[in-house]
Amino acid sequence: MTRRYAMALVAVSAALVALASACGGSGNVVVEPVQETPDVQALPDWVAARISNEQSIHGVLFGTADHGVGPNRISFVVVRDDNSIVQAPKGDVYFGLKTWKKAVEAEATLVPLGPHTHPGRTEPHDHPGGTDIYVTTVRFPEPGEYWFVVEPEGQGLPGAGLLEVAKRQVTPAVGSRAIPSDNPTLADAPAKVITTARPPDTELLRYSVADSLRAHVPFVVVFATPALCQSRVCGPTVDAVDTIRKRLVGKGVRFIHIEVYKDNRVASGFNRWLREWRLPTEPWVFLVDGKGLIRAKFEGAVSVDELEAAVREHLL
Repeated sequence: MTRRYAMALVAVSAALVALASACGGSGNVVVEPVQETPDVQALPDWVAARISNEQSIHGVLFGTADHGVGPNRISFVVVRDDNSIVQAPKGDVYFGLKTWKKAVEAEATLVPLGPHTHPGRTEPHDHPGGTDIYVTTVRFPEPGEYWFVVEPEGQGLPGAGLLEVAKRQVTPAVGSRAIPSDNPTLADAPAKVITTARPPDTELLRYSVADSLRAHVPFVVVFATPALCQSRVCGPTVDAVDTIRKRLVGKGVRFIHIEVYKDNRVASGFNRWLREWRLPTEPWVFLVDGKGLIRAKFEGAVSVDELEAAVREHLL
């Protein structure tokens, strides 16, 4: 392994730390995973074979953190060492454990998330990765630390990162029963108290999860905080959910927004509804059918098209 390659990895790691801290906030909740500098001495042969010793590499910043054995939706951005974002429409993905002789292949697609805006009272900050994100679905056969290599179409340079996979995901599994959270609605308090969205997203505040489960009505619930988003890859998730709501008016599906922090203050930590759902990050979107079963879930940024397709498939 050449010194040039080792220095490239260090540069990418530094860029990722700077990138993540650019949108950091107060509080002690980690909402965006940041990879450490990989151990270049332990680089698997299949990774080394995909990376030229004479070239720099890109970094991979993941928008998902709750990975477990089985199928996983992975979102990420590919970051150059100058912090700019790769925007190639597709990318080939290769992943595997250090002990593997050969990687598993998949394909990632760059999807638009829509315009990323902030309320007037929010401190301005850069979101160059907030308009597009790569998405892929992969199946991990066993837990461990996986190498994740991306070759964006037409770029000539790969991206590399490390991804932790546990025996099972922490968050409620697809196919399990939804948690009957009695989240606040407009019947409990004014909209400005229970949402940070400005103007308030009142149509997403009319129902609780518990009431919807009792009524056997399918619903989409988004756990997110429009004004206090701390992740570069979180995207305008609440806007995406509200867009789908408008498209599916009269279809019998409820749409629910639950804020993330206690009293809408980052320093107070996650509120009890996030803790009930065992959510270690934000934002999250869950699709729940009329039987109260979780049919799909999305961590981090999700595009309007991706979410609408899932709602039509699972809830209509």
